Amino acid sequence: MKKLLLSAVAVCSLFSLFGCNNRAEVQTLQPTQAAELKPMQQSYKGLLPCADCEGIETTLFLEKDGTWVMNQRYQGAKSPSVFASYGTWARTADKLVLTESDGEKLYFRPKGDGLEMLDREGDVIESQFNYTLKPTKDALPATPMAMKGMYKYMADAAIFQDCATGRTYSVASNADLERGYAAARGEDYQPVLLVVEAHFTLQASPDSGELQKALVADKSARFQPKKTCND
Repeated sequence: MKKLLLSAVAVCSLFSLFGCNNRAEVQTLQPTQAAELKPMQQSYKGLLPCADCEGIETTLFLEKDGTWVMNQRYQGAKSPSVFASYGTWARTADKLVLTESDGEKLYFRPKGDGLEMLDREGDVIESQFNYTLKPTKDALPATPMAMKGMYKYMADAAIFQDCATGRTYSVASNADLERGYAAARGEDYQPVLLVVEAHFTLQASPDSGELQKALVADKSARFQPKKTCND
């Protein structure tokens, strides 16, 4: 996946994803265009070129909290053939910049109603092959991703502050994590560093009922007492 760099949303889609940041941008929108704006959370999908497989089925999910998740299935490749990654997004005047959890960057630009993949420098890829992702309504992938963050369980609720993005998520009920945290925290209820393979899902908030992104632990959960995200 690190070899891939992906592209960006059409002009109207960019405004819907990122919002209008200044008066000039607002004034460029005509009434008919404004009526077509979509919710900020959007997903895109396409089959990208692959050097040693039949193609890479790529789905990109852009979240309104400024984070993204990407799922990639290498068609015709030997196992493991499915990978996922995540991070934060930002925009420039004409590009969408994705920063992965390890710091690497991916670039997109608007193309029609989709996103076109750019190269590592953010330049257009001159090729006869397809590098475009189109809008889709796929659900968030359940592919495990390596994650690290500060975990805390208290009053029958667990939270996870992700080290890579700084975002805080509720954690789906998991008895093994709760027991592991109890053993690792000792006598206090301070957060403990958790390294885990996990994925995101949407679940209803107990307070408002609104769907919110939550963490689901899959495997390889390890608590590391007395450590923080900076260690």
